[in-house]
Amino acid sequence: MTVLEERSTEEAAGSTKAPGKGSGWIHDLGLGIRFAVGGGREGWIRTLLTAVGVGLGVALLLVASSVPNLLDNRSQRTAGRAPNFTNHDAPLAPGGDTLVYDDASSEYRGDSVGGFFLRPDGARPPIPPGVDRIPGPGEMVVSPALKDLLQSPEGKLLKERLKFRIVGTIADEGLSDPHDLYMYAGSDTITQKGGGRTAQFGDNRLPGEPMDPVLIILIILICVVLLVPVAIFIATAVRFGGERRDRRLAALRLVGADIRMTRRAAAGESLFGTGVGLLFGVLFFLVGRQFIGMVQFWRISAFPSDLAPMPGLAVLIVLAVPVCAVLVTLFALRSVAIEPLGVVRQGRSRKRRLRWRLPMPVIGVVLLLFSDIVGGDSTVLDLAAVAAGIILILLGMVTLLPWLVESVVARLRGGPVPWQLAVRRLQLNSTAATRAVSGITVAVAGGIALQMYFVGINDDFNTTTGQDPKRAQMGVATESANGALAERMIKEFRATEGVKRVIGTIDSYVLGAGALDEWGDPEGAPVTYGTCATLRELAHLPGCEDGDVFISHTEENKDAGWVTKVARPGKHVDLNEWYRDEGSEKLKPQLWTIPKDARTVTPRKDPAGEERHGIFVTPGALDAAKLPSASTTAQIQTDESVPDAQEHVRNTAYLMDPSLRIWTYQMTQRDKQYDSIRTGLFVGATATMILIAASMLVSQIEQLRERRKLLSVLVAFGTRRSTLAWSVLWQTAIPVVLGTALAVIGGVGLGRVMLHLIDKEITDWLIFLPLVGVGAAMIAVVTLLSLPPLWRLMRPDGLRTE
Repeated sequence: MTVLEERSTEEAAGSTKAPGKGSGWIHDLGLGIRFAVGGGREGWIRTLLTAVGVGLGVALLLVASSVPNLLDNRSQRTAGRAPNFTNHDAPLAPGGDTLVYDDASSEYRGDSVGGFFLRPDGARPPIPPGVDRIPGPGEMVVSPALKDLLQSPEGKLLKERLKFRIVGTIADEGLSDPHDLYMYAGSDTITQKGGGRTAQFGDNRLPGEPMDPVLIILIILICVVLLVPVAIFIATAVRFGGERRDRRLAALRLVGADIRMTRRAAAGESLFGTGVGLLFGVLFFLVGRQFIGMVQFWRISAFPSDLAPMPGLAVLIVLAVPVCAVLVTLFALRSVAIEPLGVVRQGRSRKRRLRWRLPMPVIGVVLLLFSDIVGGDSTVLDLAAVAAGIILILLGMVTLLPWLVESVVARLRGGPVPWQLAVRRLQLNSTAATRAVSGITVAVAGGIALQMYFVGINDDFNTTTGQDPKRAQMGVATESANGALAERMIKEFRATEGVKRVIGTIDSYVLGAGALDEWGDPEGAPVTYGTCATLRELAHLPGCEDGDVFISHTEENKDAGWVTKVARPGKHVDLNEWYRDEGSEKLKPQLWTIPKDARTVTPRKDPAGEERHGIFVTPGALDAAKLPSASTTAQIQTDESVPDAQEHVRNTAYLMDPSLRIWTYQMTQRDKQYDSIRTGLFVGATATMILIAASMLVSQIEQLRERRKLLSVLVAFGTRRSTLAWSVLWQTAIPVVLGTALAVIGGVGLGRVMLHLIDKEITDWLIFLPLVGVGAAMIAVVTLLSLPPLWRLMRPDGLRTE
């Protein structure tokens, strides 16, 4: 101890009345606080390390407690900016307080660009949130992120698409997050038929989809896996500087204090460091959230105001962290004998026992095996049992790790000097090393279980679409009843940069002459209009020339039987459908005769994975302008070697008609709830891994400071610094390797039990390999970052004593 520490101890003890007798909790806690404050430079460094460690954990807990508010605020802003459509039982009539809207959303380089076209009906139209006025024709108001993109070189292609003059920006209340790409554009050409009419924005109260029980289990697993390492990190930070604290308490015993008083003083010292850590945590949280809008993880960001902890959770954190700190300190002192003449810690301690460590994970497995969250209606008790089971299994690994490290290192002998130094240090005291590794053990085990669970349920939430992205990568469709527009679409897409081929069809519907269904209404058949090259992509043609007509159907397809009733060679069909929009005038029949030489062909799946039945017509057989209700679909194959080929296609479509519906073909489709949970996991895992790395680094520096005098002595006796550096590496690597092995066994076991809950089997037994690589990388990073402090601590002035 330093002179300041001894003097502080003597003064603190001397100010007590009959130490150990009549000293109350408050007095003894205050004595510990005086130790933390008056311990000189060393005492303040210990307090600062503890405060920083606790502060990082508290900041992350405050962020986690803000997630419900963040999601709720984001959801409210997103719902509040959409035109209201839920309160209208009948179409709204134009009025002074209404406007017409149409969807203006698109996509740009994987990011969604949302928005609406707006046309006021009168002088008092509803105003979207975050906007001062409705933009006029040719004008638009945009989000700050969209404005920055349009003004940057990266947004050149998007600027060609959105040829409007920017007259303002959307305020935060009209955006989902700071990186939201959103716009409102004025138009004088849109109609209610293409979009809709509304008198207000927001309040679209639609019933939400119920959460799948399998996803509920996944959310519980994610929360536990991400938050348990944080709790372990805080518990580790509370015990920084434990060896010096115990020696100081031994001096307190020397001047007359009893065991109970020293423990309460230790609790007070820990309480002070934790209190400062709480203040640091709040400060880290408040400062960090000011910059939250500048960063984006997995395309997720938030406004600073969104990071507001739930009041109940915030109070729980503020109360629970100090209480847990005191309990951890008292529990740690149970294994230390603090006597007036020293601390019994340097000798060989009592061998760790296994019998009380195994029941914890066993009970956790039993709770999971007897939980019924999928088979029936899940209750709060079922959810609590699942969460408790996962926590017990993960904490069980924390209690097993010290026993495992002690048992293994006790059997290690021989080897190079750095290896022997590391092994001997671990044999004397492996507690600090295993404490630092427990966080990564839990994180890796939980990560393995999560990966196994994700792989096990992947097929349930990722469906095969049957689409063929090799034949076409994009699709474009319009419901416009204009055959001329359909032909124009096909022509312009074929002329677009980066387009290799267009499978463009004009689609309509005809009525059969005299063919009635079971309700007495005329039966009809679809018409597909396209060139021979296009029709070959949709059916197996024996040969094709312009002017040919084909009848596509299969005898095996029960739904295609009506085709043979309507599409008969030599018979008339009506090109004007019998149904029309309400209020429109019924068209007179427009008869067309199917050629007698029309051949029957077998349909072929198109790039969308669909088979088309009905009448196939080439341009020479029918004028597309005679199809009044025609729509079109263009399936586009792009040249991947052309940069931004898909964006050129979107530009062509948007400039032609913003209401064109555009999509991309993909072989699989992922469930939205599953996808959002997976994204949230990546964000949380990133923050947790950063915290674990910080935990290992701070713990490593704290251990080096505790051994500063020993390191200086070894250097003075001629030990090479590289030898000491390698010994530090081995002291970190041995517990991490053992902890990783335990994490693999525990993680695979937990993943297997979780999959058993949903009746799934393990499909990949080597899922743990990437996470093991992450653990190895963290060892290297922590070791490299700890070398500069190690070099400074090995200087000769470390031999000074007072």
